[in-house]
Amino acid sequence: MAAEIHHQHRDVTGGWLRPAVFGAMDGLVSNFALIAGIAGGQASQKVVLLAGLAGLAAGAFSMAAGEYISVASQSELAEAEIEIERLELVRHPGAEARELAEVFESRGVDPDVAAEVARQLSKNPDEALQVHAREELGVAPGDLPSPLLAAGSSFLSFALGALLPVLPYLLGATSLWPAAVVAGLGLFSAGALVSRVTARAWWFSGTRQLGFGAAAAAMTYGVGALIGGGGGA
Repeated sequence: MAAEIHHQHRDVTGGWLRPAVFGAMDGLVSNFALIAGIAGGQASQKVVLLAGLAGLAAGAFSMAAGEYISVASQSELAEAEIEIERLELVRHPGAEARELAEVFESRGVDPDVAAEVARQLSKNPDEALQVHAREELGVAPGDLPSPLLAAGSSFLSFALGALLPVLPYLLGATSLWPAAVVAGLGLFSAGALVSRVTARAWWFSGTRQLGFGAAAAAMTYGVGALIGGGGGA
C-alpha cells in the first residue's frame, strides 16, 4: 500500500524566486532613487524621464548579465564537484559505501542498519551519486538552478519594477510627487506580495519594503538637491 501524502511543498530550488523578487525590488528602489536624485537637482521633466529610462535599461541588462554569470558559475562548480564524486564511486566504491554508512550513523541509525542501507544504495551508481551529492554537497545532479531562468527572471522583474516610477513622467507629470506615490504603492504591494510565499504578515513585509525604499529615495534626493543647488522637485 502506497503511503498517504498529507501535504505538498512548494518548489524552493527552482532558481527563479530569488532573482525575480530581488530584481523587482531593486528595480523599483534603485530607479525611484535615481529619479529622486535627478529631480532633487532641479532637473527638467525631460531629463528626469531620460534618466529613468536609462536607469531601467542599464539596470535590467546588468541584472540579467550578473545573475546569469553568478548562477552559471555556481552550477559549474557544483557539476565539477559532482563529477569528482562520480569518479570516486567508480574508483573506490567500498570506501564511498563506508562513508555513506557513517553519514547515516551520525544521524542516529544503528551501525548494522546504516551499513546495509549504504550497501543497497551503492548497488545503483546513479542512486548512489544522488545520495552522496545531497549529503556531501547539498545539491542534486540534474536539479541545479538554470542560469537562463535566473537571468530572464531578473531582467523582466527589474524592468517591471523600474518602470513604475517612470510611468507618471511618461504620462506627462512634471514633479516628483506622482512618481513618489506610484513608487510607494508599488513598494508596499511588492513587499505584501512576497509575504504570500514566506511566513511574514503581508502588512509587515509591505511596510518594511516601503520604509527601506523611501529611505533610499530620500537620501538620494538630498544628495541631488545638495549638488544641484537645493530647491523642490
